[in-house]
Amino acid sequence: MSALLQSGAAIDDPQQRSEGVWHAAWRRYRRDRVGMVSLVVVVAFLLLIAASALGLVASHWQDEVAVPDAPPTFMGPAPPQADTAIAGPKGPDVDLSDIDPLAPKYKEWAELAKKYQTVERPKELTRPFGADRLGRDVLAKTIKGTQISVFVGLMSALVATAIGTLLGACAGFFGGKVGDGLEWVYNVFTSIPDILLIFAFAAVAGRGVQSVVVILALTGWTGMYRQVRGEFLKHVSREYVRAAEAIGASRASRIFRHILPNVSHVILVRLGLLVVGFIKSEVILSYLGLGVRVDQVSWGTMLAEAQSELILGHWWQLVSATAFMAVFVTAFSLMADAARDALDPKLRGLE
Repeated sequence: MSALLQSGAAIDDPQQRSEGVWHAAWRRYRRDRVGMVSLVVVVAFLLLIAASALGLVASHWQDEVAVPDAPPTFMGPAPPQADTAIAGPKGPDVDLSDIDPLAPKYKEWAELAKKYQTVERPKELTRPFGADRLGRDVLAKTIKGTQISVFVGLMSALVATAIGTLLGACAGFFGGKVGDGLEWVYNVFTSIPDILLIFAFAAVAGRGVQSVVVILALTGWTGMYRQVRGEFLKHVSREYVRAAEAIGASRASRIFRHILPNVSHVILVRLGLLVVGFIKSEVILSYLGLGVRVDQVSWGTMLAEAQSELILGHWWQLVSATAFMAVFVTAFSLMADAARDALDPKLRGLE
């Protein structure tokens, strides 16, 4: 009897219990140096976005703090441009009133304007990342654009992932009429090109961050649905799921506690692809004037403005938006790949 009690105590000992799925995944993830560096970069971007949303940074991105098209600091101030205005005729015999009937009023208006003139902050000749055609700081615009573009990409991907995962899990687990009905909905959405669906929803929903999130989520869940459904079809008939059913586990428990953790690596990979794809879609929509409102800024609106500036040799807004976008997208993709490897059940037995 004492031996049985000792064996039971050993089983209940927390140190003798098996390691949890998420704890083991985090332990494996920490071994991936590239994944850890990518995680640090993504967290830094998220902190920057939070600071921008709280108004701690880039809150005055619309202020015209520099001269138009001021170059970056390392380039130094731009050389003064020659005055190309056409001068009028000069001479003692020329009467300006004959040329401009309003000329006698100019002096009176200038004196009247001095009474209401306010003190303005002198505009700078350079900025760290340069200025746009209105004199707004490109760095502040890029930070604010990062906030909106990343928020749209992450929120759209999370909503699309939730929709696709839930519908795919139900279709793969239950099958039958439930699966057939969900397959019909899936086929309807996939029969129309994505770009046409996005434009159609954009024309109905209008412009704005919330509208873009809803549009991208409603048009981007189909890939997640297809992949999750296929994974659930494979796992629903495996021994560990049947064993859970034999001991009385409910359907919800089998879906969310047994099968879902074993297909989470697939969901994470698809989530990373959705974030990247939705950021690109937001850039395209804003570039075409169907994305964020005119009083907001994103990577797409910055690239649209940079198109005309690049012709004049003003490349800094294009480089700034592209660099921020490339760093975040690359880091997020590498982080998702590292998380996939850490959660992949096929790699757990190789430790």
